[in-house]
Amino acid sequence: MMLATPPDFEVLIVGAGISGIGMAAHLEMECPGRSYAIVERREHLGGTWDLFRYPGIRSDSDMHTLGFVFEPWKHEKSIADAPAILDYLNTIVDERGIREHIRYQQKVVSADWRGDEARWHVTMEQADGSQTRMTANFLFLGSGYYDYDKPYDPGFEFGDFNGQVIHPQFWPEDLDYTGKKVVVIGSGATAVTIVPSMADKAAKVTMLQRTPTWMFSRPAKDGIANFLRKILPEKLAYKITRWKNIKMQDFGFKQARKNPERVKKSLHKKIAQSMGADYDLKDFTPPYDPWDQRLCLVPDDDLFNAMKSGKADVVTGKIKRFTKSGIELDNGDALEADIIVTATGLNMAVAGKIALSQDGQPVDLSKRFYYKGCMFSNLPNLAVVFGYLNASWTLRSDVNAAYVCRVLNKMKAGGSDIAVPVLPAEHNLEEDNIFDFSSGYIQRALDIMPKSAVTYPWRLNQEYVTDRKIMQDSPIDDGILSLHQAGANATRSQEQLEPAE
Repeated sequence: MMLATPPDFEVLIVGAGISGIGMAAHLEMECPGRSYAIVERREHLGGTWDLFRYPGIRSDSDMHTLGFVFEPWKHEKSIADAPAILDYLNTIVDERGIREHIRYQQKVVSADWRGDEARWHVTMEQADGSQTRMTANFLFLGSGYYDYDKPYDPGFEFGDFNGQVIHPQFWPEDLDYTGKKVVVIGSGATAVTIVPSMADKAAKVTMLQRTPTWMFSRPAKDGIANFLRKILPEKLAYKITRWKNIKMQDFGFKQARKNPERVKKSLHKKIAQSMGADYDLKDFTPPYDPWDQRLCLVPDDDLFNAMKSGKADVVTGKIKRFTKSGIELDNGDALEADIIVTATGLNMAVAGKIALSQDGQPVDLSKRFYYKGCMFSNLPNLAVVFGYLNASWTLRSDVNAAYVCRVLNKMKAGGSDIAVPVLPAEHNLEEDNIFDFSSGYIQRALDIMPKSAVTYPWRLNQEYVTDRKIMQDSPIDDGILSLHQAGANATRSQEQLEPAE
């Protein structure tokens, strides 16, 4: 079936953050000549690294794995701040001719797959509220994993509190906290970043946590990486460092699952080295095992150094109420505050909250199975990135982008314009909760997440080394991914599919 007019683009990428820019770079390298566009709802590229503006915003993964496989990380620090990460991304889009493909202030609100046309009809909202439409054969969602509009609200009632209340997702540019007493509510990566960063100017910064988090310290600079860069070509040094860090991360995660008590002792030993042998570790002893939630990184002992200086402290307790001058805890203690920062977490969002539909029928992704952690059962020509929970986001971004390019090239070689992972209605797949993390933001979102099976390929795996090998080497035409032209095999395929939602 030949359509009278081609789509506006062969590939439409949603989001100009790490995932979207990575996909564009892979297209430029592996599918040269393909027409594509990146639509970005914000005024700038960078995604997470442009959105968050709180003090000290930095990676909590090393940049040799949060960086792309194809672009060496050249900065001295491997734990990098947002400006350095944005510089890295801007260099990529300029050097690889990607910038001209980005369209800003284009918020994708809906996308409808039209099977008879083999294309997505995508509706976008402009800054002024008006809407435009675009068509694309393939849709790649690099829109991240959390709600850009609405962070998690734990239901605090601030009552008579006289100071400022700030959420890290909406940090005011002109905030002056010099000489102020600050309470940061939370114990995750955001709180652990903000507390030492504000401590230099603030009178005192208190991290108020309901539950402690497992923390580990490491140097912000990777000595081995910097040494290798001096004696080896840049790309080779990066490749070795990247593989070293991937294996170390994997080893650390598996050790925590196999022998949590030993890992607990090791983490406590490092904190004691920083804080002193007689330091009471109760505020750094969670009621769960390491890697039941993500570990929090403390680069160069910055949090511990701020605590030792007296400029910061950590308090474990539950909030009874907010007073005019701060917070009263349920044990009767009071924390004075001029500024309260609610680093209480994120709301997750699936597929950027885009209203997906298939031939006009709404698509509920929570009823679909992941296919190779990249596509979804019976949903044609759509791929996503949802990064690893136990490793850097970009590792999955890279393998998914490279896989999509393999699919696109196979489609072109065979004259196909549709690629759909076919899951029969009577599939008998056993479901698996791959999100076996106790983190609040994950538990709150389980009902909206797509399904994972116990067995590959119908799952979002948490094993990068395994995924990388499968995604690179396994055949595209695996008997599951159906490649065909619009109209061809349509009746047979529809008979196999899951029932409509």
